[in-house]
Amino acid sequence: MFGKRPTGLSATPRLRPVAPALAPASGAPEPAIPARTSPTPAPSLAVVQRDEPAPAPAAQPMSSEQPRSDEYYQTKSMVFGALIEAIDVSQLAKLDTESAREEIRDIVSEIIRLKNVMMSIAEQEDMLDDICNDVLGYGPLEPLLARDDIADVMVNGAQKTYIEVSGKIQLTPVRFRDNSQLMNVCQRIVSQVGRRVDESSPICDARLPDGSRVNVIVPPLAIDGPALTIRKFKKDKLTLDQLTKFGSISQPGADILKIIGRVRCNVLISGGTGSGKTTLLNCLTRYIDDDERIITCEDAAELQLQQPHVVRLETRPPNLEGQGQVTMRDLVRNCLRMRPERIIVGEVRGPEAFDLLQAMNTGHDGSMGTLHANSPREALSRVESMITMGGFALPPRNIREMMVSSVDVIVQAARLRDGSRRITHITEVMGMEGDVIITQDIVVFDMGSEDANGRVTGRHVSTGIGRPRFWERARYFGESARLAAALDALEQKAHTA
Repeated sequence: MFGKRPTGLSATPRLRPVAPALAPASGAPEPAIPARTSPTPAPSLAVVQRDEPAPAPAAQPMSSEQPRSDEYYQTKSMVFGALIEAIDVSQLAKLDTESAREEIRDIVSEIIRLKNVMMSIAEQEDMLDDICNDVLGYGPLEPLLARDDIADVMVNGAQKTYIEVSGKIQLTPVRFRDNSQLMNVCQRIVSQVGRRVDESSPICDARLPDGSRVNVIVPPLAIDGPALTIRKFKKDKLTLDQLTKFGSISQPGADILKIIGRVRCNVLISGGTGSGKTTLLNCLTRYIDDDERIITCEDAAELQLQQPHVVRLETRPPNLEGQGQVTMRDLVRNCLRMRPERIIVGEVRGPEAFDLLQAMNTGHDGSMGTLHANSPREALSRVESMITMGGFALPPRNIREMMVSSVDVIVQAARLRDGSRRITHITEVMGMEGDVIITQDIVVFDMGSEDANGRVTGRHVSTGIGRPRFWERARYFGESARLAAALDALEQKAHTA
């Protein structure tokens, strides 16, 4: 009825010089990242693991730090040039990351001593890290990617890099030598997942090894140089209990979400850009039983499911000849033949909405997806618009009847003006009256004013619904008592507030 019940090398050759094209340009303040010369694939050296933990949010924001001087970049350029002449990059690429980093540090330290470069120990350590990052990692971005308190990294050309911390955007002193070095970093990132970005294919979605989402757009579409945007994922995956501590949802509301994920409700998570839709989807999937077969479909694979039986699918852009593209709709249609029990679509943005609704309505209950919308009512309108734009010649009433029979719950997320992220609605789809879809809110966020620190206050309250439409599902899975307790707790909070 509602689905099943739970039951190395020792040293690097240093004598053969690399091609002159890898040497830094004359007078350049900072060298470009060298390209690998080995014709065969080499082990990835891009991910650099640090022994020290990522620094906590600094009391003094990065925007207040002073950029490094031109003299520092000139010295770094000289040391880097000597390093390039002393090593064989193709041999270095055969080492694992830590061995290659230690080898580079040893050679750079020797170069600094032989060149009689005058600098403090702290400055020398900074230069060692910078050069290692240029050769093995993502150059100037490495310190930002190592910080776990940063949610977004936004590079607007070589000279401007912004970050988002605690919901606020701030400028950093990080800069690249020029747009060529930034382009090298972009190509290094996207090549790891088999993508490319160049003048013929100037837009690319990719991901970092930790699942962080990457978007790159380069000239001629980006006028002022390559634009790189990284949506970082925290190393420690967030849970609903942590979201409760942050105030994103109340404890009874979190209990209701846990039950919704557990009892195989079909869920759409709606919200604006940066509102936390993907994070919330990750949290809900934690309550799926371990013995269920889950298939995920994404443009850039970023979901981090913890269950053992997960198949991850990812779209593919066209090749140089314009052939071989695999769209999201292709993935959703194919995964129906893979015997899924739950289908999870990272983001619904096109005609794949029709196939997802068909799947939800044909035995794949418990499926989930995210989409951009500002309210639960608007989310339903967006789904209808996406189906219509896909070329399906269906009457509007038939599309709405399909949505009513497919979607059980809509969870609305929002980022407020103070940068905090809140779950503002838990809404269930009830049915139709005439040509209008009827919904009812179970939990809403009652927004208050601002406190002395500029934080938006408010509370999650019950709308008085004593028995939601998915009550029978909860009873079938043995969760009705917990659902009743959560609804009662919400009502008591509303009366005592």
